[in-house]
Amino acid sequence: MNLRTKDIYVSEGWGIDENKENDPTYPMRNREYTKVPSRPEQQIARVEILQSNERPHYTAVFGETVPPSGISGQLRRYAFQHSESRYRHWLPLLLADRINVVEELVNDIKKGNIPNLFVEMGGRALWKHDKRTLLMKTARYTLCTVAAFWLIGRVFKK
Repeated sequence: MNLRTKDIYVSEGWGIDENKENDPTYPMRNREYTKVPSRPEQQIARVEILQSNERPHYTAVFGETVPPSGISGQLRRYAFQHSESRYRHWLPLLLADRINVVEELVNDIKKGNIPNLFVEMGGRALWKHDKRTLLMKTARYTLCTVAAFWLIGRVFKK
């Protein structure tokens, strides 16, 4: 709900208060208080848009190029059921980002596009400027891969 006061839109609990009598930084900032431009026209949602449960409405403009899908989408839906002040919101979002990378790699391979992971992850730059870091990363990834295959072998052996 927007309240109109002195040609300034104030949204309850969101944004800065443009009223200079209520702005503790006003004497330090030499800024002119002019009319705030009118709110942009609300974009129409054509895909599922996840929003904070602390905001009553969508923002005026939002991205819709990558709607939530798959396991990462389910994790994102779970995360947005919780307050932004909780780990239950942010940790699933971080995990969903990592899972989304794997999902997109699988989609690329299904479409017949084999990604060049060495170049995409900055391997050329590391080889040129920081060979030691590249070797350490390679050793780490190799160790993790060997450990994963070893664990999988032990689980399915039984």
